[in-house]
Amino acid sequence: MTTQETKVRAPFTVKGWHVAAAVVAFFAIVIAVNMVFLVQAYKTHPGQVAAKPYETGLIYNAELERQRVQAALGWRAGAEARGRDIEVLLVDREGAPLAGLAVSALLQRPATEQGRAELKLSEIAPGRYSAPVGLSGVWDARIEATDARGQRLIAERRLTWP
Repeated sequence: MTTQETKVRAPFTVKGWHVAAAVVAFFAIVIAVNMVFLVQAYKTHPGQVAAKPYETGLIYNAELERQRVQAALGWRAGAEARGRDIEVLLVDREGAPLAGLAVSALLQRPATEQGRAELKLSEIAPGRYSAPVGLSGVWDARIEATDARGQRLIAERRLTWP
């Protein structure tokens, strides 16, 4: 008589290490997907921030046209923090000073809207304009100069006062 040995397998049971492996695998997948999204976000972000991005996007073509007209005009601006004043030098395409312009400056902190200051600069020499500031620290200056015919230059500079 031959006996046939049949191996009977024990039914599958979930053990502790199965649960631990499943939990670790689940979180590994979630973290991997998050890392892919994070890397893609950093690669595609242009780094530009606008207070009102939708409105800025709508007027983008007008801004490009303004920059084209300004480049054709050929005016250049230089600005510096001098003592407790802001001083702006405006020249034309050939480097000749631009006299008789209405010049204003908007100063604001790079990281916040607090402390905005609007200034009217007065001409102290041909093409050289100045205004007392009385500020300290780092400020972004938006300088606007307009002549009698309505031609306008807008320049942005970062200035630092002690």
